Order: sequence, then structure tokens, then C-alpha cells
Amino acid sequence: MTDDARLAASLVSEAAGLAARMRSESDLRIMQKTSISDIVTSADTAAERHMVETLAGARPEDGILGEEGAAAEGTSGRRWIIDPVDGTYNFASGSDYWCSAIALVDGDELVLGAVAHASTGDVYVGGPKRPTTVNGLPAGPIPDLPLAGISAATYLHPPRLREPEIADAFMRAASLPATLRMLGSGSMDLVGVATGLLGCWFQHSVPTWDWLPGAALVAGVGGATRQFDVGPVTWSVAGPPTAVDEVVAALDSQA
Repeated sequence: MTDDARLAASLVSEAAGLAARMRSESDLRIMQKTSISDIVTSADTAAERHMVETLAGARPEDGILGEEGAAAEGTSGRRWIIDPVDGTYNFASGSDYWCSAIALVDGDELVLGAVAHASTGDVYVGGPKRPTTVNGLPAGPIPDLPLAGISAATYLHPPRLREPEIADAFMRAASLPATLRMLGSGSMDLVGVATGLLGCWFQHSVPTWDWLPGAALVAGVGGATRQFDVGPVTWSVAGPPTAVDEVVAALDSQA
């Protein structure tokens, strides 16, 4: 494992552990951001602060972008993308379907991603040029299967169903897989795709911190990752290459 991969694995493991301890040992402060389901907790901010402070010491020349507001330009051309708690609504509700995630980019190139699932202790690390591992053991490759034979994980915020251009595209793609799953954590969903627990994944308007860590893991097991515009939004799709092509065609079709 490279130094960057070891650092990423350590960062997400420590962040997930910190958030889990805060949830179990104290009353979380929960604050609403843009909607009743878009929230941030005191554990999110504490975990992000820990990751930022560690990176400032270990990689002082690298930039940082965090979901909860951390930002630093850096001088190296590299940037760490941080999601201290992905699936905060699940986390605050007592569900274990959440994780801590990070990605490293060098300019426009995705280098690696890492995800830690606190409830199992599993740590996933991988990237386009680095085979994905689970606790240091190989995770892939995933089989190249058609969409009709696999599940698809996704999410659509309910008010967007009232926007025909988005809702119609969503329904075209959602009608094709064997079954659908809406589980509430993009990075955990993409871990599922990378490890074969889920078939593929698609969602629109995905923030960078919800996309890059898991996309790196999917790429590291031979999966395809795509982002493209349809009307007013950008869709992100990941999974087996054949299934991804089918989802892209459905989303982009005007038929």
C-alpha cells in the first residue's frame, strides 16, 4: 500500500471511529441545512476537523475540500476530498448504514478513494490505477452483467419528482434493473457495487465528496464510472460496464 493509501485508510478509520463514539457516548447536536433530511451533526464537524488537522500535518502542500466547509488551496496540485459522515440522516437516526470517506485527486485525475464502515470496521481503498482492497485483501473484479439481472441503488429527493425532466429520466432508468434500492449513503452504495452486494448505482446532482471516494473503489474492481448532463442536472453512474451503458442510454433517451 502506498503512503497516500495508508494515510487515506487511517483517516477514514479514525473519523468513523470518532463519529461512532460520539453517537454512543453523548447527545448529538443536530442542525438542519437545506431540508429536514439534509442535516449535519456535531460528529460530522468533529470528524472533519480531525481529518483536516491530520492532513495539515501529513500533507501540508495538498489542498482540502470538506463537506462541512473545510477548504484549503494547497500548492501541490493535489486535493483531498472529505466526507466525514456520509449518510448523516441514517447516522442521526441510529442506522449503521453510514461511513467516513475520502478521495485524493491530482489535478483532474482521480488517484484513490477510501471508505470506512464503522459498524463492521471494514476499510476499503482503491482507485483507477490501484486495485480495490477490503482490509488489505483484493475485492474484485466485478462481473460485467446486464442491468436486467442486477439491482440498482439510487436516490431521488422527493420534491424532484415534481420536475418532469428529472423525474422522467429517473423513471426510464429505474424501470430497467431487477430491483431498486434506496439506502441513504452514496459512498456505502458504491462500496456495495465494488464488492458485489449491489449491482450498479445512479443518481443526479451528486456532490464531489459523495461521488469520488466510491467511484474510485468501483474503478479499482474494473467497473465503469460516468458523469454526464441531461437537461438541467448531471447524472453519475457506476457499475459493470454493460449495465452502466444501459443506464446512461436510458437517462439520456428522450423516447
